[in-house]
Amino acid sequence: MTCPFVAHTVGAGSDNAAGPGRAGQVRLAGRFSRLDGMGRADAGRMSIATALVRASFLVNAVYAETAREYGITAQQGQLMCVLMPRPYGMADLGAMLGLAKSSLTGLVDRTAQRGLVRREPDPEDGRAVRVALTEQGTELVDAFYAETCRRVELLPSGLAPGDRDAMALLLSRVVTDNDVPVVFMDADEAPPRTARR
Repeated sequence: MTCPFVAHTVGAGSDNAAGPGRAGQVRLAGRFSRLDGMGRADAGRMSIATALVRASFLVNAVYAETAREYGITAQQGQLMCVLMPRPYGMADLGAMLGLAKSSLTGLVDRTAQRGLVRREPDPEDGRAVRVALTEQGTELVDAFYAETCRRVELLPSGLAPGDRDAMALLLSRVVTDNDVPVVFMDADEAPPRTARR
């Protein structure tokens, strides 16, 4: 099953990213406050569908803004986060990211041109290649991942600790029940770091 969040994140935006910086939640909240009430949510309880869609919009915005500040696109950030634990073949990457072969090839090409990923022979299939992070890509995605986690964790800062824990548990069940691929590691899942060329 393709995760709608992943398809939206990877399919949005262009590869013309801005330079690095640090803005965080305040800058993002300021962007939304300029709406001056137009299209803003009324206070009160939402349906589960509305709450999930609006929450995914908020997370997508944080993700995209963080990517821009690290000089990459949301698509490139998503690709590199998927590659943090290990290299993947093109077919597996396409399935995880919900991308057609031509779209994935273009994304990998553009990211490889930046020196962030590389193609290498697949040791399990001599006719195939897999995509791996370069040393430069590893350094960048480690910083991007940590900053993205920091900013997303600020989003429910108004909730009590017990409510945050309950929300994490319920969302984990939704993710697990819908077989969402591991497109973003949990913070305590440190990827094994091997020497990269």
